[in-house]
Amino acid sequence: MRIVIDTNIFVSAALKDKSIPAIALHRALRTATLLKSSATDRQLLDVLSRPSLLPFLAPTTIQWIEYQLSIAETVSITSTIIACRDPTDNKFLELAVDGKADLILSGDKDLLILNPFDATPILSPAIFIQGIK
Repeated sequence: MRIVIDTNIFVSAALKDKSIPAIALHRALRTATLLKSSATDRQLLDVLSRPSLLPFLAPTTIQWIEYQLSIAETVSITSTIIACRDPTDNKFLELAVDGKADLILSGDKDLLILNPFDATPILSPAIFIQGIK
């Protein structure tokens, strides 16, 4: 399985290890190939380095996320998609299309409302967990 994981899942998981987003993230990374683009990579690293978040993030958590990104499959983005009501989320749709993703994992209502997008399911962490046991 090839999966796109929205920034909010990584951040939620980093802030609370036993949360539903954390459980979904760990399961997804065990069962799927993580896809990333330069834009999604940059957004995640920028968010994780915000001074308002840094005090709440364990250095080992940041290192674990950086490791996951280092082994993720980098996809070259050639599509331009304008479908999301939040234009900053279009990068995840582009990644899914160009990376031939089987799934987008997100907690963002702006993405979830598009489920499915171009035949790619967009699932919340809770729904994802129900389907992956």
